[in-house]
Amino acid sequence: MCKLRESDNLLATNVHVSRKAMFKSKPINLLCLATIFSLVGTCQGAPGETSKASTIPSPTSEGGESLQPPSGYVIGAGDILGINVWHEPEASVLSTVVRSDGLISLPLIKEFEAAGLTPKQLEKALTEKLSKQIRQPDVTVLVKEIHSERIYLIGALKKESQLTLKSSLTVLQAIAESGGLTDYAKKAKIYVLRKENGKSIKIPFDYTAVIRGDHMEQNIALKPGDTIVVPQ
Repeated sequence: MCKLRESDNLLATNVHVSRKAMFKSKPINLLCLATIFSLVGTCQGAPGETSKASTIPSPTSEGGESLQPPSGYVIGAGDILGINVWHEPEASVLSTVVRSDGLISLPLIKEFEAAGLTPKQLEKALTEKLSKQIRQPDVTVLVKEIHSERIYLIGALKKESQLTLKSSLTVLQAIAESGGLTDYAKKAKIYVLRKENGKSIKIPFDYTAVIRGDHMEQNIALKPGDTIVVPQ
């Protein structure tokens, strides 16, 4: 009986020690858990703040992707534009086609002439127009598609064609996009026919020299209305 009592006492002592150790470690565990939860909360952020930030549009991103127009680009018939008025969705439009008469349709001002203007000029004109209805309007014009600005390729090419200038395009790039030259092309006699101040001028282009890395200044950026002529 004494041995059993000693055993019982030993068991009770162990239980007491275990409980004591558990209670001692509990504050440490709670502290660790509190630290973890605080880190998780910091990473996730407040749900209200996240949803609020996502609802504020950027003045340049709203309306989808836009093109980077070529240098000197002027809006013309057939082009597709996006008009974004910062924080004014009722005055904005995701896309509008420039009609053959040069006009575009907008929610608040109905029709407005866009053809013949650069995007920056149109932004300024629309800002002035909308300022009569909206306090300090912030207008952004996005060029979605360009169909009005074209260049032409004729002569000894694998495919005579016309290309739309959606972005900056050089003579060499235009020839490549048309399929390249035929075997009968006079590569050193190519020229770009361009109208300036009402007069036609010829800008020489030596295909062989440019391919070789010489006379790179001849590989000019094309302008709307340019015609690449390849003699044979």
